[in-house]
Amino acid sequence: MKKGCGRPLYLLPFDERRPYVSGMFHLDGRLTGRERLRVAESKQLIYEGFKRAVARGVPKECAGILVDEEFGAHILSDAARGGYVTALPLERDDLGEFDFEYGEEFGRHLEMFDPAFAKALVRYNPGGDADLNRRQEACLHWLSTNCRRTCRALMLELLIPPTQAQLDGVGGYPGYFDTQVRPALIAEAVQSLQDAGVEPDVWMFEGIDRPEDCVGVVAAERRGGSTGVSCVVSCRGAEEERVERWLEATGASGFDGFAVGRATFWAAVAAYEAGENTSEEAANFISMRFSDWVDVFDYARARPHAHKGAGHAFGRAFQPLR
Repeated sequence: MKKGCGRPLYLLPFDERRPYVSGMFHLDGRLTGRERLRVAESKQLIYEGFKRAVARGVPKECAGILVDEEFGAHILSDAARGGYVTALPLERDDLGEFDFEYGEEFGRHLEMFDPAFAKALVRYNPGGDADLNRRQEACLHWLSTNCRRTCRALMLELLIPPTQAQLDGVGGYPGYFDTQVRPALIAEAVQSLQDAGVEPDVWMFEGIDRPEDCVGVVAAERRGGSTGVSCVVSCRGAEEERVERWLEATGASGFDGFAVGRATFWAAVAAYEAGENTSEEAANFISMRFSDWVDVFDYARARPHAHKGAGHAFGRAFQPLR
């Protein structure tokens, strides 16, 4: 693997499908053509905000989007033509167990859109169901092998859902699980997946509160001298204050980038859909919010006490070998 070129990665993810449709539009079941168009147009609005953030000064070579094919095929194509970093999700988003949205045809969809990253989201707890973990390890190993064979960069988003026993161990409080238990489980999960032959170019983890835990996660992800492998923090659905805290902690601890979705666009899109603002106002809000996250993360990385590992990033991942 090539060594990183030192650039961070600023991702705007808006790849949710069913949760986005039900949460934003209160729609369930099979959508009509008009409903599908409405969802797709809202994602175009998010994309417009992203492009404006780049025009405002977010470095284009570091800026990327994570968007689904179902409602964002046109966005993926336009972003690739525009020279932005793109990531295509491959997982079904309505299952607890990893499975491909398009089954064995996932390779054809990657070829069609040629994203910088093939992206997979997996819910994997090393202390959870052993059979489930083995099935997911096998599936992800197959994906990882395919990406290596086709010189496609792989981004793996790892979520750690707590087991009941783990929750009971912290008095049933999910917040305690997040701060006291989850960081060690992330490191253990990374090692287990690596041992199973899963080799992402980019690991994405949910936000971690304590900088010392961030450093430990980076060390686990880069064990064995894997300096070309990158580490990104995901801020899935968190409120703004917590997003800022996570960006500060990870930016100062060796992480290479972030993915902030809902905290960037949800309020603006919801207000637009409710007729409370214009598309122009919504796009400008998204642009400013995304630029704010870049500033927070960059400031944390630049602080004198920032972890010396910061800056490893995206050799093959930015420019997949073709």
